Amino acid sequence: MFYYIYILYSLKDHKFYTGISHDLRKRLKEHNSGKNISTSYRRPFKLIYYEAYPLKRDAQAREVYLKTSMGKRVLKKQLSNYLLTLDR
Repeated sequence: MFYYIYILYSLKDHKFYTGISHDLRKRLKEHNSGKNISTSYRRPFKLIYYEAYPLKRDAQAREVYLKTSMGKRVLKKQLSNYLLTLDR
């Protein structure tokens, strides 16, 4: 089993949501159906990035980093061309 770090992009407020899951497709459906209370008001979401890790603790460490200001900055730079297409 793999653990996935994922980045969702809210098409409503144009902000990111970073999470972790062992079932990425199911988790995306939960976010977009409103089952996650903390993100239900920001729907719909588009999956824009993910990474897979065989160990949960490695995935958790990466998630913590991506939620820092430096992690967000690196990710935005890495996806800068793609992010420009989302706001069109």
